[in-house]
Amino acid sequence: MPLAKLPLDAWHRAKGVRMVSFAGYEMPIQYAGEHGGIVAEHNWTRESASLFDVSHMGQLALRGPDDNPGAAAHELEKLLPGAISSLKPGKMRYSMLLTEAGGVIDDLMVTNTGPHLALVVNGACKWDDIAHLREHLPDDITLTHFDDFALLALQGPKAGEVLEALVPGTGTLTFMTAGLFEYQGGHLWVSRAGYTGEDGFEISVHESLAEKLAEALVADDRVNPAGLGARDSLRLEAGLPLYGHDITTNTDPVSADLTFALSKKRRGEGGYFGHQAVAARLADLEAQTLATRRVGLILDGRMPAREGAEVYAGDKKIGVVTSGGFSPTLGAPIAMAYVDYAHAAIGTQLNCEVRSKRLPATVSPMPFVPHRYYRGS
Repeated sequence: MPLAKLPLDAWHRAKGVRMVSFAGYEMPIQYAGEHGGIVAEHNWTRESASLFDVSHMGQLALRGPDDNPGAAAHELEKLLPGAISSLKPGKMRYSMLLTEAGGVIDDLMVTNTGPHLALVVNGACKWDDIAHLREHLPDDITLTHFDDFALLALQGPKAGEVLEALVPGTGTLTFMTAGLFEYQGGHLWVSRAGYTGEDGFEISVHESLAEKLAEALVADDRVNPAGLGARDSLRLEAGLPLYGHDITTNTDPVSADLTFALSKKRRGEGGYFGHQAVAARLADLEAQTLATRRVGLILDGRMPAREGAEVYAGDKKIGVVTSGGFSPTLGAPIAMAYVDYAHAAIGTQLNCEVRSKRLPATVSPMPFVPHRYYRGS
């Protein structure tokens, strides 16, 4: 099957981008020029603002019948462990679709837009997510896939002032809030969120307006385009899991250290797919009998441990790396791994096997680099 193209495919190529296959799309991984390259794009995002194209993500809407608008939230709560019915208009929440066995089908963002619930799901599994939702939601819940919309992520400490100058009013948004704004005769749905650990926005824009918006953003000297390479190194430093690598249907929210996404009220009352399995893992965590746990690792030296590298305590294999690379910000190799719970404590000394060598590694708190989300002045 041929790879799909992003709405801004031609725009990216005109910028001298290198494209790669990702999630069924041709995606920009890094750009040419003075500020191009993964490390330069990474550092620019930390210092100023970068524009990422994440249009491969799935943008969905769930709407209940006119006489029962709250039905969409009520029904969605049967499929994920978050509290959605209590989500106020303009507010967002991170959650997960789970299997009955507690495995993670996908992690996603849910926003109460007022008229409907907006979902942003991962590009690699969006069609499976849509099928899962259609199968398990009742017929009176309308699911819409906005496949004619692009999704742009403006990320970095100067993102707020840049977007406010271009789209007045966006600067009043705080982390995990969203709103509708006018731009060039059209509308933008803007969320103050992202996957870099920096302040920033994700902007849903109709494909007919996407290039005009992208060009206006990079026309600002504070903004440069950035690709998947920098996005991956930034999210790794931020300790954020990548679906299909750090979380899968073979992992659960507790072992993945994502218990913050499990609504405290719903931990007890249940009522969602996978509740029994999740409750059992929570009990294991309480009793300190959990089998494995996702942890952060900082390695000695400069050689990174990549996905699949084995983790050892002495001569015993106790885990495997799921994401790893060299941190431009820390100047050291970092990784995420699943290890036996007995070796998951902060400060535990372990080893990662890389190219037949055992490299010392220390279990580290995550995020590796502190988040800098804007929560208001």
